[in-house]
Amino acid sequence: MTQPDDIDEAPMGASVSTRRTSKLAIVGAGAVGSTMAYAALMRGAARSVALYDINKAKVEAEALDLGHGIQFMPMAEVVGSDDIAVCADADVVMFTAGAKQKPGQTRLDLAEATISLVRKVLPLVTQVAPNAVYVMVTNPVDVVTYAALKISGLPPTQLFGSGTVLDSSRLRYLIAQHTGVAVQNVHAYIAGEHGDSELPLWSSASIGAVPVLEWQGVDGASPMTGDVRDKIAREVVESAYRIIEGKGATNYAVALAGSRIIEAVLKDERRILPISSLLNGYYGIDDVCLSVPTIVGAGGVGDRLAVPMSDDELAGLRASADAVRSVARQFGF
Repeated sequence: MTQPDDIDEAPMGASVSTRRTSKLAIVGAGAVGSTMAYAALMRGAARSVALYDINKAKVEAEALDLGHGIQFMPMAEVVGSDDIAVCADADVVMFTAGAKQKPGQTRLDLAEATISLVRKVLPLVTQVAPNAVYVMVTNPVDVVTYAALKISGLPPTQLFGSGTVLDSSRLRYLIAQHTGVAVQNVHAYIAGEHGDSELPLWSSASIGAVPVLEWQGVDGASPMTGDVRDKIAREVVESAYRIIEGKGATNYAVALAGSRIIEAVLKDERRILPISSLLNGYYGIDDVCLSVPTIVGAGGVGDRLAVPMSDDELAGLRASADAVRSVARQFGF
């Protein structure tokens, strides 16, 4: 009698399952990495979560603390180690390790130290998890993603950045706050750099089925005037700086945004997310990692959506591409 592929030979009365389970590896057990592990576990995004960090005591303590709460989460296993082998055979690798952003420091200021770290660590991870989908989260994420593609040699579908998934969530939250509707009914994207040159795509934004530019307001809420839209756009860009100034790091929202990306990959959802990937021929933009609405599934980066844009939005996206590309060139990429 043949055994099913996922069951090993075992003594009578016992069977050993070797069915492959979803594995998430997180590189970096700092504020973002450990919170992302927590968020992924709470959402049941992966059956196995591995934390890697060079700080042995820190990473083991984070894994132990998370493990003590497994009883209250969807069943999973969590391990932490300073040995890169802990990432072996991961399905998804979230790269959160990097220099910490200080108050008043821009994301682009972080580039040099972070790229140096990526150059050292990423090739080691790809050796033990060659088939994983890689998601770069470390800032400045667009430049780091471009550098990581060059350093790793991975296909541009297999490695991408978390991009403006979080920024788009901030945008939707602020629109919902202004209009008095549920954030789940707001559909809007931030495109471009995850940073100061990013821009909201107002032309394609909607509340329910109503275009934002035509929203007249309900229950006393005011319309989405140009001044309101400008104020919201500024707040999206500045909110991270405010959070860093107040508490030293952003971690909760970015971890939830990251767990949403993880689910899109592991569950092959083909979800549309504004991730940062290598663009070539997108509205004439080439050879730069930038965020645009993109289909994300088990294979990583899918098709980019040709979102309708106004002339100003298209000019803004191209300017953002130039800004990111110029920084990448400074570091030899």
